[in-house]
Amino acid sequence: MPQLKNKIAVVTGGSSGIGLATAKRFVAEGAYVFIAGRRQAELDKAVTEIGSNVTGVKTDIAKLEDLDRLYETVAKKGKIDVIFAGAAFVEKALTPEATPEHFDKTFNNNARGTYFTVQKALPHLNDGASIILVASAGKDKGFPDRSTYSASKAALRSFARTWTNELKGRKIRTNVLSPGAVDTPMFDEQFPSKEGAAEARTQITAMTPLARLARPEEIASAALFLASDQSSYVAGIDLPIDGGLTAV
Repeated sequence: MPQLKNKIAVVTGGSSGIGLATAKRFVAEGAYVFIAGRRQAELDKAVTEIGSNVTGVKTDIAKLEDLDRLYETVAKKGKIDVIFAGAAFVEKALTPEATPEHFDKTFNNNARGTYFTVQKALPHLNDGASIILVASAGKDKGFPDRSTYSASKAALRSFARTWTNELKGRKIRTNVLSPGAVDTPMFDEQFPSKEGAAEARTQITAMTPLARLARPEEIASAALFLASDQSSYVAGIDLPIDGGLTAV
């Protein structure tokens, strides 16, 4: 039997990469999925690619009015069973060169945006729902030029601890996924050239015990576990999916 039969899920950052792979997997497992993303063209392409049981809603999670519109749209379908908060902003900057604008944009998207993605979802969640926050293995490492990104993702780990306690009366589970490097367009977009991206792949592969980048579908499999009743007694955890990167 499909693991998410008749469930409603919201996937932010759902138009590409990890979010798209997760939306596809949720639909394959019987869910109706709302995917949220900033770019309408990519959303439309993702909806076509998924094919059925999906609605795309243009959403910038840093804008509260966009989140309100997202949940107004979802409410027409019913109550939410799964929130996959995967939308993120990545911009490298060494600390001496980081600007206030860089800091604010990173935290407004990754920390503030995720916080209000969940807060505004609460009235629309079914009791027993699953909230999945997408952090990063980088939050547990000291990678140069990732100080703001890693710190903004570390905030999600803290949110999950608090929400596990705050929402326990409704049996709502909050958990964190912390991927390592994943083979997505976002990985390559962080580098100014193909050569730079290739060099980064070589470096991260050498650091990772499993000696490769993850596939988006591997993160989606972990998301399905946390979304489904297979993880019914799992709450407040941080699940690394990083090929052993943070374990050694």
